[in-house]
Amino acid sequence: MSNHSEWRQPNPQRSGREPIFNVPAVVAALIGVFLLVHGFRELVTDDFIWLYQLAFVPARVTWWLQPADFMQRLLASVQGAPPDAVSGQLALGRLIVASGSLAPWSLVTHAFLHGSWTHVILNSVWLLAFGAPLASRFGAVRFTLFFFICAVGGAVAHYLSGPMEVIPMIGASGAISGCMGAAVRFAFNVRGGLFGGPASVHLARADSLADTFRNRRAMMFAGAWFITNILFGVLARPLGVSESIVAWQAHIGGFLTGLLLFGFFDPHPAGSSASEWMRDTD
Repeated sequence: MSNHSEWRQPNPQRSGREPIFNVPAVVAALIGVFLLVHGFRELVTDDFIWLYQLAFVPARVTWWLQPADFMQRLLASVQGAPPDAVSGQLALGRLIVASGSLAPWSLVTHAFLHGSWTHVILNSVWLLAFGAPLASRFGAVRFTLFFFICAVGGAVAHYLSGPMEVIPMIGASGAISGCMGAAVRFAFNVRGGLFGGPASVHLARADSLADTFRNRRAMMFAGAWFITNILFGVLARPLGVSESIVAWQAHIGGFLTGLLLFGFFDPHPAGSSASEWMRDTD
């Protein structure tokens, strides 16, 4: 082994594609928790009360901030809805008042709950795709904290878009969207990008935020992602799809959180390449 401090590019022969199941332990652990929690929910016949405490409910925050006339404001917000929907949402509003709990943990715990096996499997696949390179780059502790903060970012965006919403929001999509936003900062600096690039994509040079906006491939990906989510939000109701099924606002909030906060978690300076933080080991 040489004892000099010269930096160099990784040997291409060492940076070939990794086996498909060779994923960071922290990503495998998160997916395992997703599956275990949903499996437990499938076994429990009546999990609504504890589910409602772990899910994120925007109106619960509104009640905590402004408890006066909460039920009257909730009634005004559902005017024009079908009678069954009105009665159901008022019942949930009364549950919020009766519980008297802000449930701040729900800003994170909602990410570990899913509505169906399809939901949890799709989120697991997306976490594998975008979380694995990010976890390899950050390390387990940084990645876990980053995942939690992106979940909070998604929940905050969901709250801002509908502060009187009583329908619980569940799913890891907001946090995973944060991983997508973070990946934009480095994954498109290698040939082929995130999906067609080498196994060492996590070693790619990271862009500053300003340089990210000048990266054409990164902006094409981000633009397509935003357009897809915004179109869903605009077209969901006319197409007869309930917006509460997919909290697209949380996706956008998580994505922006990951994009903007990436630099605070990345252990490597923006603009540095793999050759500048991998030592010669020959």
